[in-house]
Amino acid sequence: MTDALTVHVPLGARAYDVRIGTGLIDRAGDQIAPLLHRPRAAIVTDEVVAGLHLDRLRDALSAEGIDSVPLILPAGEGTKSWPHLTRTVDWLLEQRIERRDIVIAFGGGVIGDLVGFAAAILRRGVRFVQIPTTLLAQVDSSVGGKTGINSGHGKNLIGAFHQPALVLADIGVLDTLSRRDFLAGYGEVAKYGLLGDAGFFEWLEAHGARLRDDMGLRQRAVARSVAMKAGIVTRDETEQGERALLNLGHTFGHALEAATSYSDRLLHGEGVAIGCALAFDLSARMGLCSQEAPSRVLAHLRQMGLPATLAEIGGDLPDDAGLIGLMGQDKKVVDGRLRFVLARGIGEAFVSDAVPTDLLAQVLRDSRRG
Repeated sequence: MTDALTVHVPLGARAYDVRIGTGLIDRAGDQIAPLLHRPRAAIVTDEVVAGLHLDRLRDALSAEGIDSVPLILPAGEGTKSWPHLTRTVDWLLEQRIERRDIVIAFGGGVIGDLVGFAAAILRRGVRFVQIPTTLLAQVDSSVGGKTGINSGHGKNLIGAFHQPALVLADIGVLDTLSRRDFLAGYGEVAKYGLLGDAGFFEWLEAHGARLRDDMGLRQRAVARSVAMKAGIVTRDETEQGERALLNLGHTFGHALEAATSYSDRLLHGEGVAIGCALAFDLSARMGLCSQEAPSRVLAHLRQMGLPATLAEIGGDLPDDAGLIGLMGQDKKVVDGRLRFVLARGIGEAFVSDAVPTDLLAQVLRDSRRG
């Protein structure tokens, strides 16, 4: 068990802590008890996480005299949908969850996003606690208050900003992830260095391959990622400006996820990794950064075993015009213009809508060749 590190997210009345360490699930009862007005909590999780960790969480709550009731949903991106949102909200109402109660989102980003949205709309807002169980959720989706579900028109197009009351990131549970799922989360970790901290990216180049086996390095990487996101969210909670930088790689990545039907052909973090490589390639071709930058991005993703090109996505993809069309459904589109997070170098990202379509198509075309 490691001593937990705490990152505070100072949002006034909506402020909360993100605690990062091992053994936090086993200590969840004493962490959550101060938030409760009555000794009762509702847990929403998925079938995979329930099988691995649900008993531990319920035992930890019970040890502090907290009664808990669980709802277990199917695992997978398909759960971020209207039917499962309706099921979750109806179940919470059946459990007579009140505005002063706590709902616990126990799982990866899908569960966190869905449950956060359910909490946002239930009785016009109930409090919820995030206990993220994937690397991707611990460094990204559990922090910042973005909640939502997917639509047939695109990813995360329906949702609300609703900050959690607490985040418990137990980095020990990441040992139960497959190598692929762990690496998919790493795609978001690398993103933080690429968008705003060249020193962190350099540290990842030196230590990234050891995060799976070294708990101290893992804790440091998660804490630095969370601190970067917390700082940006604090300055721009509802994505009016700087927070858009967190979408580095996502305009490409979300289009690729839509193109692969949000299936296991491409995990979210893999799409982000490919998207980061494409964004740096595009930036270099536009003369914004040196060729060394995209070369370093490509080399590091390959060193880690992450996909970096369209050629590494199994199966057929839409043509260039089709992919660009999918990008047009992205939330970052403003007045019909595509907005990309580009870079002047490692750690120097910025938002631009001045991307020539022919150059964009050329980047996609070359990436198909690997």
